[in-house]
Amino acid sequence: MQVRFTESPAETLRLGTEELRERFLVQDLFQKNSIQLTYSHYDRMIIGGAMPVDKKVVLPNPAELRADYFLERREMGIINVGGNGMIDVDGSSYEINKMDCLYVGKGVKEVYFHSKDSNAPALFYFLSSPAHQAYPTAVCKKEQAQPVDLGAAETANKRTVYKYIHLEGIKSCQLVMGLTSMHDGSVWNSVPPHTHTRRMEVYFYFDLPTEHRIFHFMGEPQSTRHLVVGNQEAIISAPWSMHFGCGTSNYSFIWGMAGENLVYSDMDPAPIATLK
Repeated sequence: MQVRFTESPAETLRLGTEELRERFLVQDLFQKNSIQLTYSHYDRMIIGGAMPVDKKVVLPNPAELRADYFLERREMGIINVGGNGMIDVDGSSYEINKMDCLYVGKGVKEVYFHSKDSNAPALFYFLSSPAHQAYPTAVCKKEQAQPVDLGAAETANKRTVYKYIHLEGIKSCQLVMGLTSMHDGSVWNSVPPHTHTRRMEVYFYFDLPTEHRIFHFMGEPQSTRHLVVGNQEAIISAPWSMHFGCGTSNYSFIWGMAGENLVYSDMDPAPIATLK
């Protein structure tokens, strides 16, 4: 498990391209028959990817957690971005296909991931945050996520938002999670840009053609920085950092937050005309 420490706005302002990427970009999340983990000290979020191909893979218990099992003091949200798959949770099996979500609460001891077809393996992306209360395991299919259309084609930001783990959806202790799909011809996400100092956030970009890239903007609104992001890569967004991005093609991304509240709309806008 990689460990990423926090950076202040002043420190981040002095970082070059490679240093920004080392601290905020998460790559290579999907490796055959294994689980990759990155631990961020922003609200102690863990970013993970599981790619079971021809066997089940088990959620590990890294020594850094000092826990009897991974979810002893944690909860997690899992969204499949690949082929059809199954997740076993303490002996119960759940079918999780592309863009379906599974929530697993505090106290679950065993989680196994497997694919239905080794030629089209499932790609399970997940986030895990600390939890002080246990909530039951729950599934939300893409079709149940009450999609909401936002933006407009005229401003190249028409998109559909699917909310899975939130106040009106799957109940959690502090994790909020969902995904956004950009429509054809639309490439700007999360407009207007914003911060929310009460919560950190992670963006995971997927369904981006291999030859294309996303320019993810970060930093303080008057001292912006950017990272160039490829398919199936994630960005750790500090609570003080604004975030929005633009792709050279349309794409989808999973957003997930943890911190002081569960209010999806809790944000402080950074109007585009004020950015520097």
